[in-house]
Amino acid sequence: MRKISWLFAAAFCACLAFAGQAQARTSADIAAQFSTGVTAYDAGDYEKAFKIWWDLRYEDLAAMRNLGMMLRKGQGTPKDPAKAEEIYLRAAEVGMPTAQADLADMYLKGELGPPDLVRALPLLAKAAAANHPGAQYQLGEFYETGAPPLVAQDLEMARRLYAAAARSGMPEAVARSQFLGPPAAKGPLLPIGTQAAEQPGWTPAPGVKPGKP
Repeated sequence: MRKISWLFAAAFCACLAFAGQAQARTSADIAAQFSTGVTAYDAGDYEKAFKIWWDLRYEDLAAMRNLGMMLRKGQGTPKDPAKAEEIYLRAAEVGMPTAQADLADMYLKGELGPPDLVRALPLLAKAAAANHPGAQYQLGEFYETGAPPLVAQDLEMARRLYAAAARSGMPEAVARSQFLGPPAAKGPLLPIGTQAAEQPGWTPAPGVKPGKP
């Protein structure tokens, strides 16, 4: 079982809170409580970790994302894909790339019904634009093969996405990047803007630079 890293905990901890949410605890209190959840999770005490992060769900985005993950896997709580989707959505809408990528993966794998590429693509686009290597790799696969009518085959875009993911050290991306070769030139990772990606039935529009996720 892959452990939640302390690097992730430090990167996303209590400094991220919902705008306008009254702070009952200080940032230091939230960070300490989050870390207690990490310790419990790494020790395999999933029920304790879930309870700790549930208490932080309105104050810390990393706690919210971890709750979605645990609900998705059934760790420390009954597996509940619908509830996982709800929590992931809240973190994704605030702009958390990890939640965006995780929720897209749920849609692609059909964990909430039939595989849903229409709903997954905008989330992958935002996460990839925020340099999430898993999202970059998954989106690269779609551009490599094409997924008509939503994604036109674009090997140059696939090369850019694979190369970006490979820079993080992702083995699969390194392999695909070596197979396809380097990008011909530098350019935007995605040929769409964020607003376009949010529209139902998204279709790529070549040449449009991505907006901020």
